[in-house]
Amino acid sequence: MADDAMKTDVQLPIATDLKKPRPRKAPELPILERRNWLIHLHYIRKDYETCKAIIKEQLHETQGMCEYAVYVQALIMRLEGNIQQSLELFQSCAILNPKSSDNLKQVARSLFLLGKHKAAIEVYNEAARLNQKDWEISHNLGVCYIFTKDFRSAEEQLNLALQLNKHDLTYMMLGKIHLLQGDTEKAIDVYKSAVEFSPENTELLTTLGLLYMQLGKYQKAFEHLGNALTYDPNNFKAILAAGSMMQTHGDYDVAMNKYRVAAYAVPESPPLWNNIGMCFFGKKKYVAAISCLKRANYLSPFDWKILYNLGLVHLTMQQYASAFHFLSAAINLRPRMSELYMLLAVALTNLDDADNARRSYEQAVQLDESNPLVSLNFTVFLYNQGDKKAALQQYQEMERKVNAQLENNSNTEFDPEMVEMAQKMGAALQAGENLYWSKPGKDGKTSHRSSSSKPSSSQQPLGTNQALGQAMSSAAGYSKSMQITAEPEADVSSAPSPPTVTPGDPEDEDHEVEEAPEPDKLTEKSKPKAVAE
Repeated sequence: MADDAMKTDVQLPIATDLKKPRPRKAPELPILERRNWLIHLHYIRKDYETCKAIIKEQLHETQGMCEYAVYVQALIMRLEGNIQQSLELFQSCAILNPKSSDNLKQVARSLFLLGKHKAAIEVYNEAARLNQKDWEISHNLGVCYIFTKDFRSAEEQLNLALQLNKHDLTYMMLGKIHLLQGDTEKAIDVYKSAVEFSPENTELLTTLGLLYMQLGKYQKAFEHLGNALTYDPNNFKAILAAGSMMQTHGDYDVAMNKYRVAAYAVPESPPLWNNIGMCFFGKKKYVAAISCLKRANYLSPFDWKILYNLGLVHLTMQQYASAFHFLSAAINLRPRMSELYMLLAVALTNLDDADNARRSYEQAVQLDESNPLVSLNFTVFLYNQGDKKAALQQYQEMERKVNAQLENNSNTEFDPEMVEMAQKMGAALQAGENLYWSKPGKDGKTSHRSSSSKPSSSQQPLGTNQALGQAMSSAAGYSKSMQITAEPEADVSSAPSPPTVTPGDPEDEDHEVEEAPEPDKLTEKSKPKAVAE
């Protein structure tokens, strides 16, 4: 049996003629697309030189008919700053494939970068006809309309983009539209919706906090700024804003600790050095204050707030010529601000230039319709010059402004120094003391403070909330508040600068310097507001 089994095994036929399957050959790619994968690979690796060499070969083989190669070449051109050449290449892509909305979007993008916003709007509208559900087209249309000042159309397009797909950048631009129109409440509503959608976006939290600060809602502002710092402890915009808030309430040491952290992130920030300078000013360290403010002025020579503060510090130190220099420079940049003319008049008075001081006061009164401090200082000046009739007229104008403020807000509080000086002037002019004054606050800080042209050593700390809106604009390299810096591309990683400055003009905080009357002569009080960013 064993032998039979062995025979059987040996006799088994061996299959030597079985056919092995041959591997299939990869299909040939069309010549127009043969190197597309390689072009894409080098482009995403940012190896642009090699990419351009491959594109050149591909276009040579296809006689310029490869859409993808032309498209990537246009992208590289735009990255290198050749916007006009990229526009021409994208237009070639649109001719090769007129049904592609992506090609039209890139054409519109290049037109936008060239500043041709109306032409970009036309191309974006054409792209929207090809693809009505692309949020990016609606977003970019909204941005273009902002640049053409058509805010209604911009708002419609951005709302449409949010309906299609919610994005942080769209919320930021929609909020900016309301800020440009001066509607802070609507802007806050938009940013609140944005924070609900993206609660960890520090840019949105910081902007919302700054808007609340502008409205005086410090509790909500501190809450949102605190949340921003929780997610990003080194967010210098939030640090600067929180420090400015503490500075406003006289916590100079705490504010300085915040500014030290911000100084590591943005050591060359003008608003930062401005605020540090005003912290030193509040602590009566005037030399350090001037040093910091001059550094801020060196970094941003055309910022009127820094010049204003320099003039104020020099005025406090009785360096009237230097004060005149900086206040004159600030007036050239901010010619419609009455307080600058008032401070300039105080400096001129102490420089014994009564004629120009009077002209400056007259300009201040002409520009101002609500600040009683301007009229009070002018009254003191006229009284000292012996013109009691004109002084009485200015005193009555001051009474009118005070009564108007009390009618608008019965809780309005006035600085005790200002009240005291007004009472002295009333007695000197025999105008009576029947003017109603509300009781001063505990800290003596109010919205209108009197100040002395000859400040004494017992000066109260000067608050320093210059313009929290400026803390906003210091976000990405101290860009100006109302400039639109966001580009209309949806894939832009950096959000547009929050409204600087502000949303809106800064709220200057008043500063007081005690009166130092000379014998038989009343002294003008010119304690104005120091501005902190």
